[in-house]
Amino acid sequence: MNAIINDEAGLCQGLDALCDLDPLFAAARRRMGEPSLRRWEPGFQTLLDIILGQQVSTASARAIRAKIGAAFDPLTPEAIAAASPEALRACGLSRQKMAYVGDLAARVVDGRCRLELLHDMDDEAAIVELVQIKGIGRWTAEIYLLFCLGRADSWPAADLALAVAFHHLHDLPERPNEKHLRHLAEKWRPWRGAAAHFLWHYYHRLSQRDAIIK
Repeated sequence: MNAIINDEAGLCQGLDALCDLDPLFAAARRRMGEPSLRRWEPGFQTLLDIILGQQVSTASARAIRAKIGAAFDPLTPEAIAAASPEALRACGLSRQKMAYVGDLAARVVDGRCRLELLHDMDDEAAIVELVQIKGIGRWTAEIYLLFCLGRADSWPAADLALAVAFHHLHDLPERPNEKHLRHLAEKWRPWRGAAAHFLWHYYHRLSQRDAIIK
């Protein structure tokens, strides 16, 4: 079974291991300090939040989430599955996002998607399960595994902020794409999820911008 980061001590253990593996990482940790552990409540609402945050600014995602929370109280998959297109559009969802959240809600309601079963799956099996939901690609699945299930080696290599931080940290001639970033991070196994925590922290310190909303 894949290693789990449940608390700050577990994150620190992972960061210590990364410092032993990579002197540049160790030096950056001394300069930038410790990242905070991100853990989100697993389940429908958090996966909905992640979908809402795709390809929009953090401010826009927060605004849409606030409108949905106000319009649907309690916010349940049943409520979203039964919502009219007009109600969802009034919350700021695009046609595409409406299709995504509708498919997620429908799958949870009818049992095709049982999020509680992901806890007992290994990383790749859980990703395969999640990407069956419309609008969920590998990045979304890996974010869910990392922050909701605490998977210590989950590595969302398609994340722009990770690429920017890795590029700066290692002084690369150009920013790595997803495929290259996966290859470059192989040296950090089995603690790539801890590395992601640090690189988002690194990105925030560089840019004064948040990379991940929740």
